[in-house]
Amino acid sequence: MNLAELSLAALFAAIIASCFTRLNIGVMSIVLAWIVGVYFGHMKVEQVAAGFPVTLFLTLTGVTLLFSQAQANGTLDRVAHHAVRVCRGNVGMIPVMFFIVGLGLATMGPGNIASIALIAPLAMATASRAKIPPFLMAIMAGNGANAGALSPFAPTGVIATGLMNRIGLAGYEWQTYAYNVAGHALVAFTGYLVFGGWRLFRLRYEAAPEDIENIAFERRHCLTLAVIIALLISVIFGNVNIGMGAFTAAMILPMLGAADHTEAIRRMPWGVIVMVTGVTVLISIMEKTQGIQLFSDLLARLATPHSAVAVVAFVVGLISVYASTSGVILPTFLPMVPDLVARIGGVSAFAIASSINVGGHLVDVSPLSTIGALCIASAPVSGDSRKLFNQMLAWGLSMSVVGAGVCYLFFGGRG
Repeated sequence: MNLAELSLAALFAAIIASCFTRLNIGVMSIVLAWIVGVYFGHMKVEQVAAGFPVTLFLTLTGVTLLFSQAQANGTLDRVAHHAVRVCRGNVGMIPVMFFIVGLGLATMGPGNIASIALIAPLAMATASRAKIPPFLMAIMAGNGANAGALSPFAPTGVIATGLMNRIGLAGYEWQTYAYNVAGHALVAFTGYLVFGGWRLFRLRYEAAPEDIENIAFERRHCLTLAVIIALLISVIFGNVNIGMGAFTAAMILPMLGAADHTEAIRRMPWGVIVMVTGVTVLISIMEKTQGIQLFSDLLARLATPHSAVAVVAFVVGLISVYASTSGVILPTFLPMVPDLVARIGGVSAFAIASSINVGGHLVDVSPLSTIGALCIASAPVSGDSRKLFNQMLAWGLSMSVVGAGVCYLFFGGRG
């Protein structure tokens, strides 16, 4: 086995282990990168460590710290509660509103996982009270949060942007985000209507008193929203680095007495940050040992210029059912795009990258993913959790095929 094959085998071993064990794939990837690079590739430890994405780490840490503060002090929870009240008792509009709320929250910066963790308990409890099938609520709330995953302000969007910049696809942040929103909106609303959501628009729901208590915005919530909005404006119009800007905002809020700095740090998703940055170290070793080119060659043999977008979307979707999209799929596949385009020919790099971004995310509303699992865990215990699990499992697996079709519809004609 040559060095390229060894580095590729190390990546596959890490992915498989992440599917069937509780080991953090980032930690495992760093260890494998060290073994392959130093003991087989005769590199120095400094050369292996050079693959650590410092800029990505700082950006992820700053953004997640800021929105951990917003979640810990109750700001995001109040935003969700007030949004539901806009429905004014129309049962059919409630899942639609949760799609919009999930999308809005994820887009602002918390990302898909933090947003669904926030709204899933409220969404599933409301579904139970309003007699909304839990499966319909889960696919609307879950897809809504996931639709905002590739926002330039969200952790996964930051990851995708950084990786696309490295492969020469800078400047596509909002276009990538828009395609992801469109893909999730298409599958979510189609599923909602096909599986009976249209009947709910005939029904009315009156919120219980406990649903509207203690949701007023206080000083700390207004300050938090003002700081977040100021950050977004400065990033969009002032060309402020989002990571450094988020660190600054996360420093200002505790100084104003609007957030608990210690509690926010404790709540941060350190496991995800280690996962993403660790896998990037192993991918860096693959680039140096020609492992990326070997994997690209294997994938290119399965595709033609006409089918490349659909094939790539299907493959990444199938793997993403079991593996982390942000921690495994994006860091693994996006660096392969230039080589795939060169080998296949006749297809644009943006089309392939977009099929990875969108196809990898569309399968994430399944019980095998964090998003689907949070929806199931938030469902009332009186419900049929096994039925909901089976429904969402069928949904998630089918999205690997549906995602391939959606990506072909969106990007298949791009030459």
